[in-house]
Amino acid sequence: MKTGWPELNYHTSKDTLETLHLWTQIIGKIKLQMQPWVNHSWHVTLSVSPTGLTTGDLSHQGVHFQVDLNLVQHQLSIKTNAGQKRSFALFNMPVAEFYKKVMHALADLGIDVHIYKVPCELENPIPFDEDQTHKTYDPAQATALHQALLKAQEVLQQFRAKFRGKCSPVHFFWGSFDLAVSRFSGRTAPKHPGGVPNLPDWVAQEAYSHEVYSCGFWPGSEALPEAAFYAYIYPEPDGYRAAEIEPAEAYFHETLGEFILPYEAVRKADDPEAVLLSFLESSYEAAANLAKWDRQALEC
Repeated sequence: MKTGWPELNYHTSKDTLETLHLWTQIIGKIKLQMQPWVNHSWHVTLSVSPTGLTTGDLSHQGVHFQVDLNLVQHQLSIKTNAGQKRSFALFNMPVAEFYKKVMHALADLGIDVHIYKVPCELENPIPFDEDQTHKTYDPAQATALHQALLKAQEVLQQFRAKFRGKCSPVHFFWGSFDLAVSRFSGRTAPKHPGGVPNLPDWVAQEAYSHEVYSCGFWPGSEALPEAAFYAYIYPEPDGYRAAEIEPAEAYFHETLGEFILPYEAVRKADDPEAVLLSFLESSYEAAANLAKWDRQALEC
């Protein structure tokens, strides 16, 4: 970690990542229930904090509270504006037990929350309260993921600051388990086909209602079994897949329909931040030029 970017290995951390994914979905669905709808589902996202992932401020019948998944001290905590706190340690526990502990802690604080218990964006999901399968939590792997999220967030925030048009925050989507930021041209887009597993088509269609370039980081999945950065545009203009993107390690993944830069290419670089910025900027420039965005009006 001479550069501050931790080593990530999808194959050794897969079980922990799958469990964390489901834990974050539980927390995210609590936030979903407590927030008014914001375009592109921005209201449901979690934020990367110095200690992990957080819902930020939520309110219920006059009580303000926050749910924190602490990946440094390895605990789940809920704090209120009245100074109340409930917490429990994170360890190898089934999703069903985690769900029960979270809901009990909320009820103990007088916060009545009911969530849809089926995970989103996953094939063959198991309801949270029935899931005894996913139960691995390796503290070292969780901390490494958090450190990678912090490093990625720094660069994504720099990238975001260069755009004056409509742009999302840098935020964590628990459905797809990735850190993302999105830039918009301001023009409407063709209706999205939907088809995301266990996600209503109207949610995807609203999320992609306008032309958008999106980029971010995820720690790996079965579709791409390694940590990586990604970039794509919707709708995709002709010629985008053949665009020359920096650095040399970047490539277009035909199945995912996105440009990919392996995390290892960033971590091992002499200047990881500069390498990642080159990927973000070159993939955006290719997208914006081919889609004929008004770059002079949109960029700082």
